[in-house]
Amino acid sequence: MTRKSWATTMVVTVAVLAGAGGFAAVAAAKDKAGPAPDKYAVKVPGGLAFSEFKGYESWSLVSISQNGKLVAAILGNPTIIEAFRAGVPGNGKPFPDGSRMAKIHWVPKQNESAPGPPTVPGALHDVDFMVKDGKRFPEGGGWGYGAFRYDVASGAFTPATTEDHPPQANDAKCGVACHAKAKARDFVFTEYGPR
Repeated sequence: MTRKSWATTMVVTVAVLAGAGGFAAVAAAKDKAGPAPDKYAVKVPGGLAFSEFKGYESWSLVSISQNGKLVAAILGNPTIIEAFRAGVPGNGKPFPDGSRMAKIHWVPKQNESAPGPPTVPGALHDVDFMVKDGKRFPEGGGWGYGAFRYDVASGAFTPATTEDHPPQANDAKCGVACHAKAKARDFVFTEYGPR
């Protein structure tokens, strides 16, 4: 090995080791910060638990919406999707117990790298849930509701409070007053669009 190739090898080795040390420092810092909090451990006191909707991320799309400054995707579990496809609530029948929906809100942003540019989901804002259980929630037409705020910095969900919209106390009634307007549709505003 020539002196020049040895020196080149040493410079490359030092650079690789320094880079590995940097990666190790980053990994150690991430380990120190700990993993993101378990969203499925969050529960509204006296109300719904996030864990009651485990797997919602892979549910089918019911619809999309935009309310004020937020965009949303409304997802449904197989029970409610089957009911929508059967014509509920337009056919006058109620949604069956076990129907569940999740509404995921994001702060919209422009995708500058795509033609248009289109508006796409940006930072996650909150996730709202509703579940049909006539025995558990007789006061809300059989529906229970829960809203969970998302903190981008910590990656954690927390139950919404009476200061949020919708206001949420320590129960599953945060959507009862609002959804009363949709009583004729079994308290569901969302329409299942043609596919």
